[in-house]
Amino acid sequence: MKTIDELLDEGVSGKRVFVRADLNVPLDGTTITDDGRIRAVLPTVARLAEAGARVIVASHLGRPKGAPDPAFSLAPAAARLGELLGADVAFATDTVGDSAKAVVGALGDGRVAVIENLRFNAGETSKDDAERGAFADRLAELADLYVGDGFGAVHRKHASVVDLPARLPHAAGGLIATEVGVLKKLTDDVARPYAVVLGGAKVSDKLGVIDHLLEKADRILIGGGMAYTFLKAQGHEVGASLLQEDQIPAVLEYLKRADERGVEFVLPVDVLVATSFPDLKTKAPADPATVAVDAIPADAMGLDNGPRTNELYASKLADAATVFWNGPMGVFEHPDYAEGTRAVAQALIDSDAFTVVGGGDSAAAVRILGFDENAFGHISTGGGASLEYLEGKTLPGLAALED
Repeated sequence: MKTIDELLDEGVSGKRVFVRADLNVPLDGTTITDDGRIRAVLPTVARLAEAGARVIVASHLGRPKGAPDPAFSLAPAAARLGELLGADVAFATDTVGDSAKAVVGALGDGRVAVIENLRFNAGETSKDDAERGAFADRLAELADLYVGDGFGAVHRKHASVVDLPARLPHAAGGLIATEVGVLKKLTDDVARPYAVVLGGAKVSDKLGVIDHLLEKADRILIGGGMAYTFLKAQGHEVGASLLQEDQIPAVLEYLKRADERGVEFVLPVDVLVATSFPDLKTKAPADPATVAVDAIPADAMGLDNGPRTNELYASKLADAATVFWNGPMGVFEHPDYAEGTRAVAQALIDSDAFTVVGGGDSAAAVRILGFDENAFGHISTGGGASLEYLEGKTLPGLAALED
């Protein structure tokens, strides 16, 4: 895989460099609530601009249905990128139309532009190779070189991720190189003990990675909504908690395999419950109750790990040499249900392990809860991409950069 260092050594001054970034930031209206993904691609964009390239940054945001939708405009991300760069960033109001051609055509050496949300064009996500290819052809007309640095999208077979690098000389940006290097530390020659913390809503989202990690991890800690399917599989009643009953056979099989392989599965011993879901807008006090996992009331739902579970999980992470964490332990967006997620984050900081926060909600939680990002070994920008890599899957966007 060619790197941006090699590209810069060859010289990029005066050349149009298309940077496929991941600017898929959360928005409240037009206000960015977490700019982590923009900051993650910043070094690549800055290095190219400083070397005199004419930098064209492109990304998706959200899930528009192949047509322009103001709710998913990249304009706020372009403005924030300009603030972080300390320079004006031009913005094209389309992807390959008149605005994009004019904005790119007017770029001077060392200047940066952002084109509008790639998913405003149906060709970006089309399953039809010809339709994707036609969109990639039009994108290729805008640039001389391609740099892939949107790690959060490399597991997608999309035009800007897979088809475009096939049409231009290409290289991996600094972010992708870092992400792949970190993931190799979680799959090849791992420092042990190796602990994995998995949370989030649905156990079905994590089945593949659990299956693969049973061959690699020493212990797996389960939290979040997915924990209740495991608890149900062990014979506990879970009340109104999130439950995927159809996944119980798979969960039982994983628990059996873990026991046979000597992999320690750690589940909650107590949880915070309530009879209604908390109001995440007003953050009104929820008054949760703490109960043991064998005493969840029939009308109550589990919404976070309890204090004994937090102590247990901290103890299971204390001696780890490597920790991978993906998925919050509870409804961390509400202060009454944030302590389980906070406890895991603090345990990672307190350990001497190489710690990786696997993107998505976990990365957002770290920032929302006020932790210093530099206290962790690495915070990934791609939750889905990280999980698929750890499942052993070939990621199309990485394969495209290796050609």
